[in-house]
Amino acid sequence: MGVPSNFTEEEGVGVLVPRLVDHDLRKRQITDAARRVIVAGGLESVTFQSVAAEAGFSVRLVQYYFGTKRDFLLATHRSVMEDAGARFLRRWSELGAEPTPPRDAIRAVLMEVLPLDDQRRQETIVLGAFGFGAVTGQGIAAEETFAAPDALVALVADQLRNHRQGDRAGLDKVDLDAALIAMAIGGLAQGIVQGYGTADSAVELVDHLLDRVCGTCQPVRSVDT
Repeated sequence: MGVPSNFTEEEGVGVLVPRLVDHDLRKRQITDAARRVIVAGGLESVTFQSVAAEAGFSVRLVQYYFGTKRDFLLATHRSVMEDAGARFLRRWSELGAEPTPPRDAIRAVLMEVLPLDDQRRQETIVLGAFGFGAVTGQGIAAEETFAAPDALVALVADQLRNHRQGDRAGLDKVDLDAALIAMAIGGLAQGIVQGYGTADSAVELVDHLLDRVCGTCQPVRSVDT
């Protein structure tokens, strides 16, 4: 029997895929399913079978898009990063065209890291699982999980440099302070999902940390959480 005209068969795989299928959407459906599996059972629960069942696809179709477990794990991690990045950009645009005090800009970004809604909570759990998996040998190297904290450190450091122009001593400490903020926000985020502290207390601690690092000389514009 031949292949239907509205389908194509990947050579050597034997999986029929609609010619007009949105392949990016299909990959996203698979990585979204992988996220849900991770939230429910950790990184060790991720298999072709568990992800296929969660997505409602066949195992062969998941393998068609991602040849190895490592492939869709890394794609899942990347999808979390892309979602967070898109959210940062939206929040950035909401600050308006006028120059924003660095403290306000940093706070706006940090609010997007804290698990203050279901999506951010899921992302926090997934990223935490990847971090733990890198330590315990789940097939992901530790350095492959560093993109998120590295990006946050770079963004915060850039804003601190704007804040400290003309302050030589302060400029010398920018990278250390940016790393401190990134590490602190990561710990706060994981603490919330574990039930250690609340969203309100985490926001209060963020403001306290920014007061210590940035000072209180610039008024803080309210940013909805």
